[in-house]
Amino acid sequence: MSKKFTPILLGSDINVYGMARSFNEEYGIRVKALADTQLAATRYSKIVDVQLHPGFSEDPTFIEVMRKEMDIYCNHEEPVILIACGDGYAELLAKHKDELSQVFIVPYIEYDLLKKLISKEGFYEIAEQYGLPYPKTKIITMDDYKQENYLSFPFDYPVELKPEDPVSWLDVQFEGRKKAFTIHDKAELVDIVGKIYTNGYKADLILQDFIPGDDSNMRVLNAYVDKNHQVKMMCMGHPLLEDPTPQSIGNYMAILPEYNEKLYEQVQSFLEKLNYTGMANFDIKYDARDGQYKFFEINLRQGRSSFYVTLNGYNLAKWYVDDYVEDSLKEQDTVYGNKLKSKHVMWLGVPVKIFKEYAYENETKRIAEELVHEGRYGTTVFYDKDHSFKRWLLMKYMFHNYYARYKKYYQVNKGQYFQAEAEKMAKLESK
Repeated sequence: MSKKFTPILLGSDINVYGMARSFNEEYGIRVKALADTQLAATRYSKIVDVQLHPGFSEDPTFIEVMRKEMDIYCNHEEPVILIACGDGYAELLAKHKDELSQVFIVPYIEYDLLKKLISKEGFYEIAEQYGLPYPKTKIITMDDYKQENYLSFPFDYPVELKPEDPVSWLDVQFEGRKKAFTIHDKAELVDIVGKIYTNGYKADLILQDFIPGDDSNMRVLNAYVDKNHQVKMMCMGHPLLEDPTPQSIGNYMAILPEYNEKLYEQVQSFLEKLNYTGMANFDIKYDARDGQYKFFEINLRQGRSSFYVTLNGYNLAKWYVDDYVEDSLKEQDTVYGNKLKSKHVMWLGVPVKIFKEYAYENETKRIAEELVHEGRYGTTVFYDKDHSFKRWLLMKYMFHNYYARYKKYYQVNKGQYFQAEAEKMAKLESK
């Protein structure tokens, strides 16, 4: 490291720990984080100092705290980089980018573009404009619900239902609440939509064609776009297992590195046409019916499982530093990650035993098991340079909890998946 700098992370979850560890691995530094509450992943850590500010995840507290931080750093000689580790924080940084940029480096897109992309509805409109494939979709509004004008759509049951606004969804609670729902018939759709809108949710809902295929049909792709809107790094992963817990469905628990030049070219073209800036994270699923990869959403920051990028040699923190501190990316060609299988490292968010027991049996799992057997795997939270008995005990406890989660929820979700899969394939065969 030839120049000094100061990173400030926003949040306290596993995403924050992954970024703090990335900075520590590359530069040997301890990182400051600002957060609303203290979450387990960063507790008892020697590499990240979490400063708590109740209400920090929303305005006006957010900008009030950040103005105090501006006073602290206004005469700071080193560049200070703000990095969001959640959707809400990314939105707040973009919203206040002009003011915060007086003191800080704020490597995020403009607020108008963020508001379009953070909305699934807006993302699909932009994906349509730039030729990015996505699942067949119907938007359900509250007015549609009140007028019962949402029961017809141009695709068959089963369907997927999810909130359009993931931030406001966090405040909605009712029995049976999930991050996303697989709906099998009209009666179930009426029931679930009714529960959602009578329990405080006001934004739109996304109704989508169910794409057949288990967890191993998913893909995740992280990209870094520099301050000149040029993609400098893309690193793709092949998820093999997801969290079965209702509130966490869709969170990846095991990722095998993968290389796909066609997808890389597709994503690079999309981001550069948008004049994007910063880190982007895409959730994608392969659709065997037409041989296309369908894009579900873009996260406007690195994902919670994105430490797989650092594990495979493309350190998440280094891109920000090379771009804004060293100014060394402008002449660098785009890095397309994971081409050499001999360098692949498996990422796990659960104990090895759970991966082996619950991941779907296929050739990809066998490849992953070989990496595990060879010791070529790692986690985000277990870090040799951040070791204490308290932290080790807490992380072991966190990992141990997954045994009960999978035992309770996995068979239920697996059964729903197989039911949906069978229904969709039967309808295809009858046509």
